[in-house]
Amino acid sequence: METLDIFTVRDLRQRTGDLLRDAKNGRLALITKHGRPAFLAVPFDERLLKHGVNKALALHLFEAGHATLSQAAKIAILSIEEFLDLLDEFGIAAVDYPPEDLDEELEISL
Repeated sequence: METLDIFTVRDLRQRTGDLLRDAKNGRLALITKHGRPAFLAVPFDERLLKHGVNKALALHLFEAGHATLSQAAKIAILSIEEFLDLLDEFGIAAVDYPPEDLDEELEISL
């Protein structure tokens, strides 16, 4: 799971470059005020331009491992099947099993 960078409102003055670097690298960042989430910085990328905030956020959260398939589909306001199609459009794997775990899962199910 990819970590989510967390910035305080005070950090923004000193760490603006880090926040911009995260966005450039397609990473979400959480900005807090007094220890509570204030807003989420979503990269302005092709996903956002093509599909809007909900779907772009869902893709980023799913890809980073912060949301399950079902949660991401709800954020995107799509059915699971529609969200799977969206994942496919961006070349994002719906399942992230290491080969040895996948082999073990297949053996158990057979």
